[in-house]
Amino acid sequence: MRTPRLHELPPADALWLEIDLARQSLTVWQGRDALQRHAISSGAAGNGQHTGSGQTPLGWHYVRAAIGGGEPPGTVFRGRRSTGEVYGPALAAAHPQRDWILTRILWLCGLERGFNRGGAVDSQRRYIYLHGTPASEPMGQPASHGCIRLRDEVLLSLFERAVPGTPVWLHD
Repeated sequence: MRTPRLHELPPADALWLEIDLARQSLTVWQGRDALQRHAISSGAAGNGQHTGSGQTPLGWHYVRAAIGGGEPPGTVFRGRRSTGEVYGPALAAAHPQRDWILTRILWLCGLERGFNRGGAVDSQRRYIYLHGTPASEPMGQPASHGCIRLRDEVLLSLFERAVPGTPVWLHD
């Protein structure tokens, strides 16, 4: 994996992701060509950088790790590890307040020192992910604890394409 450099972004030819928090959308780009657009759900507490804020961080990031390959859709993750459970109605009823992290995880790392990398603003240490969420959770409106929630089918497609090292730009 090669870590992107800020002066190279957005990439002229490579795949990258744009997350527009005002529009609650994710666009998959190949250089200057928009390939796909999908609804997301970001932080209910708004946008911000600080640890413990529950907000979605802004700025340039990259996919640091892709977790969950080979697991079935709906796999439940805690601490970036599969619990061995698959999300369903019985599990949802047993844990109604749980913030579900499902199917796959694309773990983000900030690229901008002092803004989204390092100290109390470090996106990776805040465990900011792109991850799956139950179908009952809303898309197109902020509702997460700071991560970017996606539908399983979108996340599975992204997981195959947005490999570690893929740039991700979050803005409002």
